[in-house]
Amino acid sequence: MSGPIPLPTKRLIVPCRKSPDGEGSETWERWEMRVHKRLIDLDADERALRALMRIQVPDGVNIEIILRTRD
Repeated sequence: MSGPIPLPTKRLIVPCRKSPDGEGSETWERWEMRVHKRLIDLDADERALRALMRIQVPDGVNIEIILRTRD
């Protein structure tokens, strides 16, 4: 096992006008969402992978499992 290995943080920036009707001064708000990813490399058997897939994860946390065969 190795990890968690931090991957680069993705920054999504959305600029929008403060004034909803377009009148007034040119003032802008900048909203930002950051996506943090971590990589964990497991060398596990089939039983351990089944147990891993049964783990309850909180809302807002996404898990992607990629199975690879070792050559």
